[in-house]
Amino acid sequence: MLFLSYHPVVLYRGYVMKTTAVKSEWIPAKISSSKLIVVLHGRGDSPAGFRWLPSALEADDLNYLLLQAPEEYYTGFSWYDLPPNQGPGILHSRTLLDQVMSEIKAQGFRTEDTVLFGFSQGCLMILEWAARTALSFRAFIGISGYVYDAEALVKEMSPEAKSGKWLVTHGTFDDVLDFKVTESQIQFLQAQGLPIAFKKYRKAHTIDEREELPMLRAFIQEVYA
Repeated sequence: MLFLSYHPVVLYRGYVMKTTAVKSEWIPAKISSSKLIVVLHGRGDSPAGFRWLPSALEADDLNYLLLQAPEEYYTGFSWYDLPPNQGPGILHSRTLLDQVMSEIKAQGFRTEDTVLFGFSQGCLMILEWAARTALSFRAFIGISGYVYDAEALVKEMSPEAKSGKWLVTHGTFDDVLDFKVTESQIQFLQAQGLPIAFKKYRKAHTIDEREELPMLRAFIQEVYA
């Protein structure tokens, strides 16, 4: 039997992770670390929209890879088309995420040390991709999103997803994606074995700084403890 040894990543001064499947921005940890947060932005945004996240999470040992969605959308980018035509784009972006994760692993980072973090469209992509992958991750965080096809997702759900640590949040005042729709979808996925912790906040289509952000900070600290 062949045993393959794992060689942990060793970061040198000035190291920059590079991806070719999609464009990305790399924000290194302040101290050498193998911990990685991969961030997927929402429609019309870009990696620049999440450059504030490292300072907000207040963790010196976290590296960040901010992914840029593949399609141009006004002054930003999009992971998929507007409803009802989002299906092909979601499938394409799922393929791109497969490639990104292969690139991350090839550069010495373990998915087991990686958290996926997505907002709006990014949340949907995490749900649609991560619930199917055979890879194990440290945790999955989805904010203010929804599920494209919950029934299809359940049929293709992986055992690894069912043993993962999931957090999904949504605002009761969300005027972009209806809270009740997302809540119902998450309850369906929970009933089918996906262990999602679902938290609601009195907020619109955004990340709440007063209550939600401190919770996210504590959650990430907990999963890396």
